[in-house]
Amino acid sequence: MGRGPGVRRHVPPALFLAAMFFMTAALARPVMVVTAPAQEGTVILAIDVSGSMQAEDLKPNRMEAAKEAAKAFVTRQGEDVSIGIVSFSGDASLVQSPTTDKDLVIKAIDRLRPQRATAIGRGILTSLDAIFENDEGTLPSVEALARLDQSGGQARPPATPPPGGTLNAPATIVLLSDGQNNQFPAPLQIIDEAISRGVRVYTVGVGSAEGTILRLQGRQIRTRLDEATLKQIAQMTDAEYFNASNASDLRAVYEKLSTQLVLRQQKTEVTAYLTALAAVLSIIAGGLSLLWFNRLP
Repeated sequence: MGRGPGVRRHVPPALFLAAMFFMTAALARPVMVVTAPAQEGTVILAIDVSGSMQAEDLKPNRMEAAKEAAKAFVTRQGEDVSIGIVSFSGDASLVQSPTTDKDLVIKAIDRLRPQRATAIGRGILTSLDAIFENDEGTLPSVEALARLDQSGGQARPPATPPPGGTLNAPATIVLLSDGQNNQFPAPLQIIDEAISRGVRVYTVGVGSAEGTILRLQGRQIRTRLDEATLKQIAQMTDAEYFNASNASDLRAVYEKLSTQLVLRQQKTEVTAYLTALAAVLSIIAGGLSLLWFNRLP
């Protein structure tokens, strides 16, 4: 069923008016905020080096599988991505400050050796210190520990992310652990230091909640993965949790992370898009008018 003459008469002028609207809007040089992947920024790899990382459910063991996956991740990063390495066991230490020199980062990963205990909270704080070490303000670990000392170790309500959400921070933490936190402070007591600074903390759990039996120095020790806490850390910082039950899973996790970690919000002028849309509408309006009425609107 064809269009009536009345409908045809109004279509070209309507399209022409729409074109004029978008052209006028373009004159204002409008700007949109979009989230786009960017191969730049800072990534801190925080790696659990507790004794349980010697378990051999990942071949040759959890520690070596984690190191190989981490090194593969490093090689995939762009030249402008700074990578730092933090290790944590009974305490946490910065093994390599953020750098774009991949050889230095890989050598730092190779130096990791298993130790004792699991201090996930300190691993997060040391990672934050590495990110903000050049800022003029107080380091996140100093603020967090002072606050906990004043509050008697009580966690405060979750912090509010900075305006625009966590994607504003040009830095990300990837935390890998195979156990339960057993050192002060608990990770959920200090996670607001990451939230308030807009830093996402992706978490990777190695193993299972059921755990495995580890034989160390003639003793049998059961080590369990605290998935609930790792999931909560990721959720509260607008990130994601991954589980790796074998070496292939672990490599796949790092491959996925290498494509989605560094995101940023940037302002993009959309004048060209609006002008192009106005031009297309004008051409369509003119074409329909010539086709139906042999004249332009």
